[in-house]
Amino acid sequence: MSRPRISPRPSEVATLTTQQIRAAFLVENVFTPDGRIEMTFTDLDRLAVGGARPGQNVVVLDNDRETGSEFFLARRELGMINVGAPGTVTADGKEFNLGNLDGLYVSMGTRDVRFKSRDPAQPAKFFLLSAPAHAAYPTTLIEKNKITPRAIGAPATANQRKIHQYIVPGAVKSCQLDMGFTELAEGSVWNTMPPHTHSRRSEIYFYFDLPGDNLVSHFMGEPTATKSIWVRNNQAVLSPPWSIHCGCGTSAYRFIWAMAGENQVYDDMDKVAPADLR
Repeated sequence: MSRPRISPRPSEVATLTTQQIRAAFLVENVFTPDGRIEMTFTDLDRLAVGGARPGQNVVVLDNDRETGSEFFLARRELGMINVGAPGTVTADGKEFNLGNLDGLYVSMGTRDVRFKSRDPAQPAKFFLLSAPAHAAYPTTLIEKNKITPRAIGAPATANQRKIHQYIVPGAVKSCQLDMGFTELAEGSVWNTMPPHTHSRRSEIYFYFDLPGDNLVSHFMGEPTATKSIWVRNNQAVLSPPWSIHCGCGTSAYRFIWAMAGENQVYDDMDKVAPADLR
């Protein structure tokens, strides 16, 4: 069952309470307690976000009335990263084994997608992001140990991090989906600082591997009218094209970034100088 989200406009955001901002932009339960896939559909380039955490039973990606199609991926593509223990994804009968932090791109036109944990006592956790598609590109396994991360930031500014690019032009072909994850070095807490916007793409952040009771303050909004959302482990934040997206944690952590829109060029962004933030 879907939970459609309609995003407030910038002028509305300035008037919202903390709870209203959280209701509009925070996805608190990406993984459901009973293991079902519950996709949150958004009006941000029609992105849909959810998670699969299979236990004893295989979990199936069922269709949703929000797709308006015969089956979920009839006119959509799907990207995922496993943030849990090893598991298996079966796409139209073909099995793909995903270890921790392995990813998978699933082609438009795939009718049957199933998720299974290797050990139900230590479940896999597949973070899912789906975008509308116009062509069928090959379903592709992405293994973490075959990705060369991009190192940026510095310890002096507490933003030393590595960017792992999974579904990007030149690596895995997709219609409009870009996807990967960033991991912060021990002692670093800032992500995407200095921040940016990109009016050509919407983006979703999914925070994970936050140890214990640690959390992240995610900053959003127009550069001169920022808001913050406190985010806990395994929660996601929706980021409209006009909004900055950066965060500061109480410890090091990882986050998946996933975006779609008119432009797939990862570095095509409108940077915001820290001195201009309000």
